[in-house]
Amino acid sequence: MGLYSRHLRPRLHDRQLGTATFGVLRDRVCAGLAGDVLEIGFGSGLNLPHLPPAVTGVWAVEPSATALRLSRARQDAAAVPVVVAGDDAQQLLLPDDRFDAVLCTFVLCGLPDAGRALTEVARVLRPGGALHLVEHGLSPDPGVRRWQRRGNPVNRVLAGCSLDTDVAGLLAASPLTVVELTTRYEEGVPRPAGHLFEGRATA
Repeated sequence: MGLYSRHLRPRLHDRQLGTATFGVLRDRVCAGLAGDVLEIGFGSGLNLPHLPPAVTGVWAVEPSATALRLSRARQDAAAVPVVVAGDDAQQLLLPDDRFDAVLCTFVLCGLPDAGRALTEVARVLRPGGALHLVEHGLSPDPGVRRWQRRGNPVNRVLAGCSLDTDVAGLLAASPLTVVELTTRYEEGVPRPAGHLFEGRATA
């Protein structure tokens, strides 16, 4: 699995999460971002083309060297500078109250301790700064939840993440204050993988 997780999975994510459908999601989640933005789970830079003009810089936290290599062309084309700022969202080597906003897209589902990462996000956000996120996770429907649990072992191997992450619960238990959180099934995506959470939470 070392070769797959290091080299092939980042390419799979780049292709699967780079479609026009996901582009619409990225436009929505990036709307309203401004100033210095920390992006946890930067991946291959798929959010860069969707950043609004008010963003002045992006600090990228990403553990995959392959994903960062894939992001190079997008970084070169970006209207703002990108600084690689670490490889672990659960332990940010960054000062308190540093960022105007944090961006998180399809990341919490793959972290060993997503709660700790949200605590770190709250720490580095300036007072009033917002976390913008879109994630897939725990369905409210018992039948779908059963399929999520059944699919988790395979999904963790192939995609590196869980299908039934309790995003709402993680946010509620974090130091952040949720100001908006909507849920729905993404059209055209199997329900166990397509239950989405979109929202914002402030420090």
